Amino acid sequence: MNRYVSDLSLYDIVNVPGVAADLSHCNTPTQVKAFNGKESLEAALEGADLVVIPAGVPRKPGMTRDDLFNTNASIVKGLVEAAAKVCPKAIFNIITNPVNSTVPITAEALKAAGVYDPKKVLGVSTLDVVRANCFVAQAKGLNVKDVDVPVVGGHAGITILPLLSQTQPKTDFSEDEIAKLTDRIQNAGTEVVEAKAGAGSATLSMAYAAARMAESVLAGLSGEGNVYECAYVESSVTELPYFASKVRLGPSGIEEILGLGELSAVEKSGLEKLKPELRKSIDTGISFATSK
Repeated sequence: MNRYVSDLSLYDIVNVPGVAADLSHCNTPTQVKAFNGKESLEAALEGADLVVIPAGVPRKPGMTRDDLFNTNASIVKGLVEAAAKVCPKAIFNIITNPVNSTVPITAEALKAAGVYDPKKVLGVSTLDVVRANCFVAQAKGLNVKDVDVPVVGGHAGITILPLLSQTQPKTDFSEDEIAKLTDRIQNAGTEVVEAKAGAGSATLSMAYAAARMAESVLAGLSGEGNVYECAYVESSVTELPYFASKVRLGPSGIEEILGLGELSAVEKSGLEKLKPELRKSIDTGISFATSK
């Protein structure tokens, strides 16, 4: 349904033809193509402007995003290595968890191939923003279409830091509201995993968030101005090498990485608490990518 998408290539190791046939019956101009099995991976990626990677195993009750690491890290590394060969100038939207580690893995794989551009690798933390906007709108009786809550840090547990003090429109929160909303935003993924009771993790809300990020990236590539999203990227906003904050998107991918703005005392404390956890995840990703 996205006006920017002329060709959609679907790849997986199984079951792609049925999904592609199903999608191809939608009356949109997008041409849908199926690529099934590892031998077709490079053909699927040929000429891509945007590569969206949601591949991997879903969480089950009791699992953290980090529990998925070994399986998903290998999947992402293999996909990125193939993309480095056939579409090295593409923008990468990394959804596969744990995003805090898979984005550094993506960067290291592209560096090894000699084609890394930090402006073109984005960890999709959009779902944290979508959830924050939804929960704040519900809690405060606002129209969700008007609400924008920046969410910074990473994409797991306490590394997810909603900047409620910067909510637009300007909104006041009690200390209790801040604590409850922050906790719910940080653990919303687990809320879905537990509600599905072993049948998977967030798919519909994640697809919505991924579509939003993809549309923003493509709008930027197409020259639309004032396109902003929060994304987990290589960053100098903090001393950490990767960090999620608001970015401006354009024809080169990431055109500008915005700072954190004025933080409340609670947010400053949250920022310091998340740093060791995020640093550990980043180091784990880099270590995996450089030792294999």
